[in-house]
Amino acid sequence: MNSLLRLARTLRRSVSSVNSDERGLALPVVMGTGLVMLMLVATAMSVATSSLVKTGNDEDWNAALSAAYAGVEEYQSRLANDATYQRYGNPSAPFTIAGGSASTVTLPSGANVNPAFDIGTAGTWANVASAPGALASIASFRYEIDNSDYQDKGVLHLRSTGRVGQVTRSVVADLKQEGFIDYLYFTNYEVQDPAYSGSTTAVDPVTGKSVCERYSYATTTRPAACGGPQFGAMDTFHGPVRSNDGMIICGSTFEGPVITSSTSVPIYTKPSGCGAADFQVGTGPTFQPTIDMPPTNTQMKKETRNDLVSTDVPRPGCLYTGPTVITLINDGTMNVISPWTKKTNIAATVAGASNPAQCGTPGTGVGQLGSPGGATIPVLNLNLVFVEGVPADGSADANAPAVGVIPPGITCTTGSSTRPAGWTFTNTATSAVVAKYPMTGERTPTGASTLVHYGCRNGDIFVKGTLSGQTTLAAENYIYVVDDLLYKDKQADMLGLVGQNAILAYNPRDSSNNALLPGSNREIDAALLSVGHTFQVQNFDVTPDRGILTVFGAIAQKYRGTVATTSGGSIVTGYAKNYEYDTRFRNTAPPKFLTPVSTTYGVTQYASVPAAYKPSGATGP
Repeated sequence: MNSLLRLARTLRRSVSSVNSDERGLALPVVMGTGLVMLMLVATAMSVATSSLVKTGNDEDWNAALSAAYAGVEEYQSRLANDATYQRYGNPSAPFTIAGGSASTVTLPSGANVNPAFDIGTAGTWANVASAPGALASIASFRYEIDNSDYQDKGVLHLRSTGRVGQVTRSVVADLKQEGFIDYLYFTNYEVQDPAYSGSTTAVDPVTGKSVCERYSYATTTRPAACGGPQFGAMDTFHGPVRSNDGMIICGSTFEGPVITSSTSVPIYTKPSGCGAADFQVGTGPTFQPTIDMPPTNTQMKKETRNDLVSTDVPRPGCLYTGPTVITLINDGTMNVISPWTKKTNIAATVAGASNPAQCGTPGTGVGQLGSPGGATIPVLNLNLVFVEGVPADGSADANAPAVGVIPPGITCTTGSSTRPAGWTFTNTATSAVVAKYPMTGERTPTGASTLVHYGCRNGDIFVKGTLSGQTTLAAENYIYVVDDLLYKDKQADMLGLVGQNAILAYNPRDSSNNALLPGSNREIDAALLSVGHTFQVQNFDVTPDRGILTVFGAIAQKYRGTVATTSGGSIVTGYAKNYEYDTRFRNTAPPKFLTPVSTTYGVTQYASVPAAYKPSGATGP
């Protein structure tokens, strides 16, 4: 503008200086130039005005995006306060409908009414309470929920639309509950499992729990008899590590972040004579509050009920009863031997129990669950298997046997001070042994003299094979990984193993403390969670050393499990560790996997999408 004014003054002086003979010729030139000047001035004013409008629109554009993000954060806070809030939403919302029939939400009522769930021009918007200044009265949002992947993968999809003035913007966020499998290695208590170590049987008179169930930094100290396993010099963790307890670290290598809930100073213990740990992400453990383990995994049994299809369990899994042998086959099937099983889906009443074809047919006929060849069925893809103990004879339970009745082919064996009780399953036609636990000549597992291994009526899983698909296997008692447990495709297949008691890498021993199985490396591809005990190598102290134990996935346990003994920095018995994190668990989980008691939901990814609603509330950008 200033340059235009200078140009006008220059032209005026030029007109004054011309002689009378030239004035007639100069006038049209000056008038034309003046017209150009006026056009330039008008254009400049228009540009200035439009810039002001554009600046205002830019501010609204950016503020609307911020309002959309505020909607995501507000929904996260609701989930944190109510772990069941994922069931709420507007079933008529376009984003929910697009999720398909698996997306099942209902509008909350009463105190749970949420204005952000509304749709349409007459619908409400929720205000962004934290917006600064004048924006607080005009910044708002609404969101839509797609929970179609929640049951299978633990993931919620949320589309949030922010509105400021006459501008709306939308984002889609994937939310996943913070869980045990966000870490390669998670432990609640940094002690050996008292049930295996026999360190102490003392009970806290106040809590009624083992005195070893105290954190090292707690006001009430933990007895020295509970022990404290170290992260050793030979341990390398290819992924994030977390413990609710204080950590004892002796020269380990951590390739991912390390988190502890210890409030001690220093935050971890380095014993005398130990080398420095190699923390490749940061300078050492950082603090975060505890994430609490549920007391049992029995809620997973609920996923096999067939009378909750319209509410909590839209796709029931399969229930098996008593010791169950599962062999995963790389063609997408699995072979299941479960002689005690009578009903594979249960209900609130015995009469409501059923036997869906997907679970295999109970009975002793060819191809049935109680036959020597078992039932070969498709893997329960995106679903769950739960194995329960045999109910009391004659009780009001769909899987209760008649009093004194044992399935054909099953022989229950009693134990002794040196040999565990167990069971044998025999082909009644040929007398060939189909399965036998314990093995012939097997001695009671190390440190387990007071525990019931291989019980004839236990809810145990004996599993091996190669998985093609995505499924979770959960046991009311133990899970024994009896051989390699692999993925056919490490990018597509996914397995969860959840044991109420220990998950054991099967390693039977004889009376001379020698391994009964040939020595070899072992690989387990899965997310492993022992709710009440530990993941460890059975008889980790037998000779000779067993090679390398590779776990591709995640390990979570109540107590630290033992996999080897060492001397002079070398493995003497058991397995050397090779633990590698399955990074897919950052964004998803095995089907219906168990989650912490209370936790938060984190955003695994954001995507900016076209505005779902107009400022009027009508659908569309």
